[in-house]
Parts: sequence; C-alpha cells; structure tokens
Amino acid sequence: MIREAHSKTPSGFAMLALTVMVFGAAIRGIVRVAKTPDAWMIVPLLLLILADIIVAAGLFTVEPNQGVVLTLFGTYQGTEKNTGLRWANPFYNKRKISLRVRNFETQKLKVNDLDGNPIEIGAVVVWQVIDSAEACFEVDNYENYVHVQSESALRNLATSYSYDGHDDQASLRGTSGEIANHLQREIQDRLLKAGVQAIEARISHLAYAQEIAAAMLQRQQASAIIAARQKIVEGAVGMVEMGLDMLSKRSVVHLDEERKAAMVSNLLVVLCGERGTQPVINTGTLYS
Repeated sequence: MIREAHSKTPSGFAMLALTVMVFGAAIRGIVRVAKTPDAWMIVPLLLLILADIIVAAGLFTVEPNQGVVLTLFGTYQGTEKNTGLRWANPFYNKRKISLRVRNFETQKLKVNDLDGNPIEIGAVVVWQVIDSAEACFEVDNYENYVHVQSESALRNLATSYSYDGHDDQASLRGTSGEIANHLQREIQDRLLKAGVQAIEARISHLAYAQEIAAAMLQRQQASAIIAARQKIVEGAVGMVEMGLDMLSKRSVVHLDEERKAAMVSNLLVVLCGERGTQPVINTGTLYS
C-alpha cells in the first residue's frame, strides 16, 4: 500500500526568471552569430534553447486545497501541497488531485427493508481526499469508486433496518441520527483504502415503493387512528374515575353499582364519541 509522502519542491519564480534570461540571451546570440561567418555557432545556441524549454517544463502551479502527485518513470516521488508556482524535475509526471470537500447525491435506489417491504432510498454524501497517493494508485478512478461504494453501503443499510420501527426499534424513518451515523461508518469502511474520508452521510429521500405506497399509507393512518383512540379512552376513563370520586367525596349523590355502570357508560359515550351527543333530560326521579 502506497502512503502519501510530502515532496519539498523549490519555488518556481527563481527558475522562471532564470529560464527567461537564458532564453533571451540565446536569442540575442543567434541574432549576432547569424551576421558573422561562424553561422555554425547557431547549433549550440539552439540546443541551449531546447534545454531551456525542457527546464521550463518543470514549472507547475499548486492551488489552495490541491495536491500534485509526482511520479518519475512510474515511481512515486511524493505529493506537493505548498501553494503557488513550484518547480520540479521536468521529467516528473504531475497529476493534480483536489483536496476540497465535495458532495454528491446518490441515485434513488429501490431495495427491500428489513421487513421485506420495497422502498426507495437516496442519500447525500460529503467526502474529501485525505491521502492523494492512495487515491491515485490504490483504485482506478477514485471519484467513481466513491459513488459506487456509497450506493453499495446505502443499499446494505436499507436492508438492515425497517422503514418504521416497532416498540422503540431503530428504523429508517424514526431514528434519523442513528441511521446517518451508521451510514457514515459504513461508507468510511469502504472508502478507507482509497484515501478518502466520508465526512457526513444523510438520507435525502425515503419513501415506500409506488406499488405499495397506497397500502402503507392506509396502514399508517390506521396506526395513527388507533393511537389517538387509545389516548382518548385513557383520558375518558380518568375523567370518569375522577368524576365518581368527587361525587362520592362530596356526597352529592349516592349511586349503587348498577347506576354507576350506567353513568360510566354514558360518560364514555359522550367523551369517546366522534359526533356530538344529544342530551336527554330526565324529568322524573333518578330511578325512573
């Protein structure tokens, strides 16, 4: 495995000034020699210009958050990260690698969750090259590698969780923070050999597949209705219990068990019914 090594190349401004001076002197020499009988002296001056051009080919620039990977005849020589105009061996091959933070959105994948339900899922991945040597030499195309491995990690994540959780179970929809951390670790494990760091990964699209979306929506609505009814019943029972206790403590009226049951039934109908109830006024006694 090839690790990144820092290459210390000299500043290119001094070399640029030297090559310009040599080139100018050679041109002036050619002009002077061309007017003399010693015209053959032009040949070494032309060779000097050729050598000067070769030396000038070693000049290159490094932008902020950029690394230049230097290789000589297939041998890794190091990575230059110092910004500005630099100079290196003209025979070095110089490959520029961006070290900036980048992000992309995966395609919307259609997979089955832990319960076997078909879902559509997509994610946004934020990543950055941290080892330019590994990015260049350990994988063929590190950008394509990041995209493919991120989608593979997302697909594996989707099959490990259910869309909706049950009994505080982690789910794709319910525990977004935990899912994001798991996805980031899953992607990082796959990108480590490419010299890439997965900074952040979050789900950007999550939905049931079209063929079951309507059925799942009905199920969610039914679950919501059941949960709401449960809260209503719990509240109504508490209110009835409180009402009976207050009537008993204040001796407003004494009810036998049968009348208590009738009162409880009437109160539950009033409190739990979906529609407004119509009162019936009893003009007789309590028992008729």
